[in-house]
Amino acid sequence: MLNISPELLQKYDVPGPRYTSYPTADRFVEAFTEGDYIQALHARRDGIVGRAQVLSLYVHIPFCESLCYYCACNKIITKHKDRAQDYLRLLEREVELQASHLGPGQSVSQLHLGGGTPTFFNDDELTRLMGLLRSHFNLVAGGEYSIEIDPRTVDVERLQTLHGLGFNRLSFGVQDFDTHVQKAVHRIQPMEQTFALTLSAREIGFESVNVDLIYGLPLQTESSFERTIEQVNRLRPDRIALYAYAHLPERFKPQRRIHAEQLPHAGSKVAMLAAAMRQLMDAGYVYIGMDHFALPEDALAVAKRQGRLHRNFQGYSTQPDCDLIAFGVSSIGRVGATYSQNAKTLEEYADFLAQGRLPVVKGLALSRDDLARRAIIMALMCQGRLAFESIEAAHLLPFKTAFSAELERLRELQEQGLVKVDDSGIEVTPKGWFFVRGVAMVFDRYLQADRTRNRFSKII
Repeated sequence: MLNISPELLQKYDVPGPRYTSYPTADRFVEAFTEGDYIQALHARRDGIVGRAQVLSLYVHIPFCESLCYYCACNKIITKHKDRAQDYLRLLEREVELQASHLGPGQSVSQLHLGGGTPTFFNDDELTRLMGLLRSHFNLVAGGEYSIEIDPRTVDVERLQTLHGLGFNRLSFGVQDFDTHVQKAVHRIQPMEQTFALTLSAREIGFESVNVDLIYGLPLQTESSFERTIEQVNRLRPDRIALYAYAHLPERFKPQRRIHAEQLPHAGSKVAMLAAAMRQLMDAGYVYIGMDHFALPEDALAVAKRQGRLHRNFQGYSTQPDCDLIAFGVSSIGRVGATYSQNAKTLEEYADFLAQGRLPVVKGLALSRDDLARRAIIMALMCQGRLAFESIEAAHLLPFKTAFSAELERLRELQEQGLVKVDDSGIEVTPKGWFFVRGVAMVFDRYLQADRTRNRFSKII
């Protein structure tokens, strides 16, 4: 195991962004309106930017039947299934509006249904939704079409239906197999259930199964989480997302039900992460980056080997610089050099659509500086290395001059063994991977200007 001192842990036990985008979503402004977003859609439609690129689509379905205490997603807890029909009608309006500005038949190579619990929709509703998307977009053969699954709410028949609708990738929420941890976060999920569904998914023909795990949950210990990783290795999913729990009870009301004294300390969290990384890689998984592991033949692992990794609002992606069209309440999209976010409440979302308006409430048009820093941060987060020449060529600026202050701040990280810096570029060390968000933060102009970071989860 790498030697990580208590002093280093204490120094980096601070809040920081996950960098699924740069600038981060907390920097979006209300001055970016529906009109700005429509302009970005028209620019793509008219071939000014991005027309030749395939699209990625995201659909947010916010409903869950029960509350998981750790969850920070935009969700609505309800057992009233009739709410799905009303929401589907709203999605239909939004898809039609966006497609009218984007133009018909644009090619899509990635689709992700997230939430919430997308399988809150029944078979007929999911069939209707997929028909809606196909009527406005061209879902190309060989694309990645994924849906998030709560294993507690899905049986083999539903998996067969999902496969028949064109989904070829599944993401199972697991978090932890330890029963004490499951009780503490109000998510009882027998391991046997997940194993049986995974086996069925493979027999049905799904190309990939992802499992989500969280370390840093209440009552987790280093030994208990090691057992969970052992069980996951036996399950052998194609991809694993390993997230650090973000305890922000002041922002997310459900987390107030978690007892802070039951949370593992920073040193224990890093030990969990280190042990999990070692276990997974010993089992043959490729370490993709901050959150993700994949089997060597998986598309993410292939993309990493080929230098094609990117990060978007769903985490790591195989499509660099791919526009993302997002539908549903609170969803975030990217078109060209813009980000946009939909209304966060169902009431406001519905009100916009009732007026025939796209439900965009804020966003951001990126500056030249934003674009350069995004490229730097994404290179560090995805590849663990950055060639100065690549930024200079793409953004027409002298790197060492433009980022002299950042290079100076990197000296301390280099002394700590987190990065290597030479005349040609920056490389994140194996130890630095534990703190890669901290490395990326050096280039975050907004954070350097605003040192109040309590809006973010801690970086370890």
